[in-house]
Amino acid sequence: MDALDRVIKPKTKRAKRFLEKREPKLNENTKNAMLIRGGNANLTVTEVLKDIYAVKKPFAVLYKRKNITRPFEDQTSLEFFSKKSDCSLFLFGSHNKKRPNNLIIGRMFDYHVLDMIELGVEKFVSLKDIKNSKCPEGTKPMLIFAGDVFDVNEEYRRLKSLLIDFFRGPTVPSIRLAGLEYVLHFTAVDGKIYMRSYKVLLKKSGCKIPRIELEEMGPSLDLVMRRTHLASDDLYKLSLKQPKGLKPKKKKNISHDAFGTTYGRIHMQKQDLSKLLTRKMKGLKKRPAEKSAEDGETTPKKSKSA
Repeated sequence: MDALDRVIKPKTKRAKRFLEKREPKLNENTKNAMLIRGGNANLTVTEVLKDIYAVKKPFAVLYKRKNITRPFEDQTSLEFFSKKSDCSLFLFGSHNKKRPNNLIIGRMFDYHVLDMIELGVEKFVSLKDIKNSKCPEGTKPMLIFAGDVFDVNEEYRRLKSLLIDFFRGPTVPSIRLAGLEYVLHFTAVDGKIYMRSYKVLLKKSGCKIPRIELEEMGPSLDLVMRRTHLASDDLYKLSLKQPKGLKPKKKKNISHDAFGTTYGRIHMQKQDLSKLLTRKMKGLKKRPAEKSAEDGETTPKKSKSA
């Protein structure tokens, strides 16, 4: 039995807190990514991993040592590192004569490889080569995808989902205008994927809404898709399943119209209106003269007897 698969009973409070953090939760933590160098990674692949790590920080782990593994043939080492570092995303870089400047991006489900896609780097411009100001660490990026192939082709559709999962960052309750300062743009055209990153500059426009300018920040990658390892439809559907605690409870007797107006239906017993208590207002009270006039109309006066 693997050491990570055994049931471990914590002996200290610190170990207990550590295991509680890894327990399943209704609202999961931000997904962490591990960046691994292969046994024959060259300088280009190493620089790509370092730049992606700089973009992904602090939700990333960079392994500096080389690891001799082939994810498409043997996935046990990736699953071991996933359990060890508690990472559900990975980026593996390697280089050889058959597949130069190779990147494999993928994700895990229950510490097993769900799907992964192999990409080849044809052109790379690092963060250091572009002499512009950079965004601070941990900035949540805005993701833009251009190209019809992202919605038509199944492999590109999975790649889009994988890239969103990899770069989306933490879930935030609110957004401010000054925080929208980082853009990641992916374009798919002619069988290639172009990744560009920009810094958003807010300029004066003479009105309340500022003028937007994009300044290239790096890294810049020209990628081509090579091999794919996609999960089956049943397994992919299982990975998207949400716990019952997150599903909104259905409220009875409530309906909505086409304009979004909410209507509620109330069920009541039949009321006896004769016993209904109404509010008595001073303005509706009868004056003494009116009371005497009504009494005179209803009961005729008796004549005096002689």
